Amino acid sequence: MGKIINQVQIIENLASGNIKTIAKTLSMVENQLSGAAELLLQLSFSKNIPIIGITGPPGAGKSSLVNSCIAHLLVENKKIAVLAVDPSSPFNYGSLLGDRIRMQSHFNNPNVFIRSVASRGHLGGLSSRIYEMCDVLRNCNFDYIFIETVGVGQSEVEIAGIADITIVVLVPESGDEIQAMKSGVMEIADIFAINKSDREGANKFTQTLKKLLHHQSKDAEIVQTIAIKNEGTKKLFAAIQKKHIAQQINEQKAHLLANRAWQLMASNLMKKYNYLDLLEEIKIAQTKQNFNLYRFIKNKLT
Repeated sequence: MGKIINQVQIIENLASGNIKTIAKTLSMVENQLSGAAELLLQLSFSKNIPIIGITGPPGAGKSSLVNSCIAHLLVENKKIAVLAVDPSSPFNYGSLLGDRIRMQSHFNNPNVFIRSVASRGHLGGLSSRIYEMCDVLRNCNFDYIFIETVGVGQSEVEIAGIADITIVVLVPESGDEIQAMKSGVMEIADIFAINKSDREGANKFTQTLKKLLHHQSKDAEIVQTIAIKNEGTKKLFAAIQKKHIAQQINEQKAHLLANRAWQLMASNLMKKYNYLDLLEEIKIAQTKQNFNLYRFIKNKLT
């Protein structure tokens, strides 16, 4: 009974924006600590909080753009949460906290919550627990949730499944990259932000991108920005609002959720099996004549 009351209290604290509770709950979910699974069952999703994914190649200025978006929203007295996915430390699989450093001007603002998340080797530019962490934030009192990916290139299409609006950040020199990019990265973008657009070739690159999108019949907005000067952010948010209002059913999200459900179901199924016990059984079974791994597995599952 105490555990149920405790979970109710956690849910209430999340909804009221208690920063300590938010931080502790995210850690609990990210590290799959005791009580995490039970808490996830209690979450509610009645709020329509936009989740904005920021992705693109390294060096395009993703963190600077998120920083600029935060500054824009703070003027409107909005509450913002940021999950900044960093490459994992090779020593302890923790986040390198790079984005906290880059966004330090907003770190102590009570309306901003920034959490660096370690990718822990997960492909796709995200973290293996990013879905659950977003679900926790959706139960808080934020107006916007941003997810900034690692920036590993073409494998980042996963962001389109979790974000309501996906922004792909490019720079004027990205012409060759665009030609080399697989269609997957091009297709996930709801908005292209041409950052560092004060550089030479920005207008030409923007026109090239427009022609490419027209050829692909892709309905994506293109906005030029200079994030470090907070230029173009107002136009970017006009595009975000336009996309959010006209938002259709996210087919990509359905595919991702089905895949996530599959993974979680498989994970729960495997909890009743101990690897070392399985190893000992395999050691004995493989010595028998005509050992068949598939029949062995079938017998274990029935």
